[in-house]
Amino acid sequence: MKRSSIAVTGLLFSALLLGGCASKVTEPEQYSGFLADYSRLQPATSPTGQPVLRWMAPGVNLDSYKHVIVQSIGFHPAPSPSEQIGAPALAQLQTYTSEQVKAAFGRRFQVHEAGAQPGPQTLILRAAITGVDTKAEGLKPYEVIPIALVVAATTSATGARDRTTELFIEAELLDASTGQPVLQVVRKGYGKELANKEQQVTLDTLKGVIDGIVRDIDKF
Repeated sequence: MKRSSIAVTGLLFSALLLGGCASKVTEPEQYSGFLADYSRLQPATSPTGQPVLRWMAPGVNLDSYKHVIVQSIGFHPAPSPSEQIGAPALAQLQTYTSEQVKAAFGRRFQVHEAGAQPGPQTLILRAAITGVDTKAEGLKPYEVIPIALVVAATTSATGARDRTTELFIEAELLDASTGQPVLQVVRKGYGKELANKEQQVTLDTLKGVIDGIVRDIDKF
């Protein structure tokens, strides 16, 4: 099956519909530190036209790679459960993200688990759900937790407050032979709206963001 840099970029990150006055891309203050260097990132689009921040090494040809070693896909930094998103939901989100990302890469490359011996034509995927804010009326923070979920308030036409959920992901592909990054992407996606700050965030709230990642690569 044909591979391309655009397809792999779309696989790494996906965003759903954007709402309110929120930025369409991750802001510098929302970077988690998972990547060593954010200065090279530039605005780009996924295969489905969604906004993303991306950097690719000059002259790299991802078609020359046949294997991907997928390192553990988790949270960075470690999550702290809150009243609105508990430990079970975080665990389900991590498992679902890991399974879906690996499956999507498996349709383009031969996937190997972390710890596999790197060979020629091999990439290493580092990816994480990263950095979080929870924001209330007027978009002023009322709670900050170190996971990649943002709950932000938006005003409806009736004046009622709905709450949108944002999932942030950062990732990079490394050349296994050199250890140097060949592709880096930072992206956020929007999950389902919540009625208020008491409504619980579940996997179902956010799984559409991960499903969008799969759609991006499958549509290419």
